[in-house]
Order: sequence, then C-alpha cells, then structure tokens
Amino acid sequence: MRKYDAVVIGAGNGGLVAAIRLLQGGAKVLLVEKHNLPGGFATSFRRGRFEFEASLHELNDFGTADNAGDVRVLFDELGVTDKIDWMEIPEAYRVICTAEGLDATMPFGVEAYIDKMESYVPGSRESVTKFFDLAEEVRLAQAYSSSVNGKTDSKVMMKEYGNFVRAGSYSVNEVLDVLKMPQKARDILGAYWCYLGANLSDMSFVHYASMVNRYMKRGASMPKMRSHEISLALVDRILELGGDVLMNTEAVKILTDESDGGVAGVVLDDGTEIETRHVVANCAPHVVYGRMMDNVPEDVVKATNTRKFAGRGFTMFLGLDKTADELGIENHNYFIYDTSDTAKQYALMRTIRDNSAQATVCLNRAYPECSPEGTCMMYFTTLYMADDWGRLKPSDYFRAKDYVANKMIDRFEKDTGAKIRGSIEEISVATPVTYARYCGHPEGVIYGYESQYWDGLMPRLLMMGEDYKVRGLRFAGGYSMRLSGYSSAYFSGDISGRQTVGDIKKEG
Repeated sequence: MRKYDAVVIGAGNGGLVAAIRLLQGGAKVLLVEKHNLPGGFATSFRRGRFEFEASLHELNDFGTADNAGDVRVLFDELGVTDKIDWMEIPEAYRVICTAEGLDATMPFGVEAYIDKMESYVPGSRESVTKFFDLAEEVRLAQAYSSSVNGKTDSKVMMKEYGNFVRAGSYSVNEVLDVLKMPQKARDILGAYWCYLGANLSDMSFVHYASMVNRYMKRGASMPKMRSHEISLALVDRILELGGDVLMNTEAVKILTDESDGGVAGVVLDDGTEIETRHVVANCAPHVVYGRMMDNVPEDVVKATNTRKFAGRGFTMFLGLDKTADELGIENHNYFIYDTSDTAKQYALMRTIRDNSAQATVCLNRAYPECSPEGTCMMYFTTLYMADDWGRLKPSDYFRAKDYVANKMIDRFEKDTGAKIRGSIEEISVATPVTYARYCGHPEGVIYGYESQYWDGLMPRLLMMGEDYKVRGLRFAGGYSMRLSGYSSAYFSGDISGRQTVGDIKKEG
C-alpha cells in the first residue's frame, strides 16, 4: 500500500493549486485525475485548423507586474506566473438588452468606467463612485478574512471594514436602491451577473461588488495558448516540487477510519489503495458523499442536499473563414440579454425554449493571431437554471442542439449587425449532457452550488470551520467556499491546501 500525507482528487483549477500549496507546506502529495489532460474545464481543443478555448472568457484580478491583482500575487507565490505567456483584454464588455433598447460598451479602469457611465447616464457619477468605494472595502475585507482562514476578529471587522459588515447581508439590488443609482446605470452595471449565475435580487452584494471591482481595477487577462496553458504550468510546478501525478486514473472510493469516521485512504479505479489521512476533493460534494464514501453522517447528507445546483452549461464554438473586421464583429466580450431585469432573465433561462441569453467572445479582438490568418473564432455560452436538458427524450437531443445553436447565431447577428452564418468553417456544440460526461458534474452544472442568501460567498467563508464535517476531507473548486469562476477556484485551492497543511501539522 502506497502512503501519502494528502491525496488531491481532480486536476481542475482548485485541485492543482491545492496540490502546490500542500507541497510548499512540506507534504508528500499525490494528485489523481481521471482524464488524460489536467485542467477540467480549463483546457482547449482542436477542430480543423482552430484551437478553441473551452471555457475561459477572461481572468480577472490578474493585472500587470506593476499593478498586480490578487490572482497574480497568488500565481507569483505558486511559482507559475512566468511559465505563462499573458495578454491583456482590451475592454470590459458590451451589453445589449432587447427590452430596454440598451447597447453600451464599457472600458476597464474605475475612473474610465465611471466617466463612460456618466456619458451614458448623466447624473450617475455620484452613485457609481460610491459603489466602487464600497466595493474596494469589500475586497480589502475579503483579503483580511482569507489571510486568517475565515477566523475573523469581529472588532477588527467593525473598526476597519464597517461598511462591508453593514452591506454583508444584503442583495445587489437592495444596496443599489440605497445608493440611489439610476435604473439605466444599474442595467449597465449588472451585465456581469451571469458570470455568477444568480439574479441580482438574490445575489449577495459583496460577492458581485468584489467581482466588478476586481475587473475594473486591474482589467482582465488571458493566456495566449488558452486556459490549458495555466493548467499545464500548474502541473509542471507540482512535478518540480516533487509531487506525484496520475492521469487517466479515477479515485473511486474514499476510505474512512472506523474510530472517528475520518479519511483513511483512497481507492483508485485499478484497485490500488492509497493510505492517507487527508483528501482535497476538487469535485462536487454530491459526488463524494453520494458515490465515493460509505457511512456519511446524516447531517452532512442533509446539508449537501439542501444546496441548489447553479447554472448548467451550453457552449457553441465557431471557426470562421473571415476576419472579425470583415464580419463586423467589433468587440471581444458581449452580454446579450432579453431584458436587464435579471430576475426575469433568470426565469427565462430555465428552459431550452425560452432561453435566448448569451455571453459571447471573439478572442481575435484580444489576440489577433489566435487563429489562422484571414480567420477568426468565437464561443457562445449560456446557462440553464433548471435541468431541462435532462428531461429531453434521446431522440430529441440533436434537434435541441441545432435549435439552440441556430438561435444563438440569429440573435447575435440581429443584435450586433455582424454576419457570421455564411462564414462558418468549424462548429462544435457542448450541452449540459456534454459537461456531465466530460467532468462528471451532476446535470452538467458548471457553476457549482448557486449563490443564495444563506449559501453565498460570505456565509461560506465565515462557515469554513463549521463546514469541516469529516476529519481529513476538504473541498476545492466551484462547489467550495469561493463559489464558481476561475479566480475563485484558484483561491479555493489556495485556502483548502493551506488548511490541510495546518491539519497535517496539528497531527504531528
């Protein structure tokens, strides 16, 4: 029987970072991944002469060497920043909302963003400035909480981050009401909501404000060789630090100790048993507790089943035989909605028939050389807020794929004026069924558990101690304390890895 201080299950973003943090803490580590490539969703694939990015639209809070964001600082500490060839995204986003006749293109940079908002919505400057002031306090409070592993001092919180504490239990819309932000400004500011997967009446203000602030303060970045370049750099660093990595290897069971119910080992798909007292699982608790463990405590089962699955993913990838200029594709990042009323839009996104929302990227606008000369490529993403794809008859599956793909193309052409249909050279479509098969996520969920009032960012961060239910078992990735998204997954791995190092040291 092989023995390790810790086993990391899953080489997604969170698992990769957790493995590095464990190794940096002196642990002997094994990383196991059932796929033949690391990264999970953080990967790329080829169709014809195009290499498509599988999921990353842009990485926020990275910044530059002289204006480093928290993600860059983390990557510096991990030792991977210089292993990746980075590029900067040119603008924040273009948001189009049909019902309100809204079409606005917003820049990066807090001051530039406020100025542009004032040009679209005269009189909005004061409220938008207050938003960013509060959002910066949110960021600093989160950094403090992370630095003490969630064990915050209430006196410090009240003295240093009082406005954060006051806003912490309110939704985005409730705080914007208090700030008296004009409706049109709120509509433009709310464009990023689909990145977090909950409507702005349900979403925690501190979660959304933190994300928007990170985008605007330091812009967004992207690896030239797609997100898979990050994944490969992280694996390379794990190997440099002496970690063991097994690809094409699935962890099928987590063994538990009869005395305390804690982690005792891991069984691999070839029957090999690994002895360990610590596991970081970069996968859904539903999968771990439902399929990989026996004798799970009843309160753990109840707590897990109480949580709500967030968005199920659908992505269409297009390789086009003309340039973005020739096709009239003007921007890198588009948000196209039926309405800026996020609660109404969220409801429409429950079904295949009613969902017409899309977040669409043309990577050539950030990196013209990403595809062969004279071409460009795009990827269109939407979320389904219920398991409508799971209710399809198998005979209707391909018809539904074609229906949604055609609707996305028609919508993009109508709302932007671009003409892309006649130039499609390559097309590939991933549905929730694809994501469920590829990464083993229940129902094809790509956003983990939904950010709800009782289960949002701050409750999860503040409850990290109470959520440690099974001795030796911690989670990383989109289902854990930082919720979904690339930067959040990296930070979750950072936290879980460091916490597990502490657990190991406590055991001596």
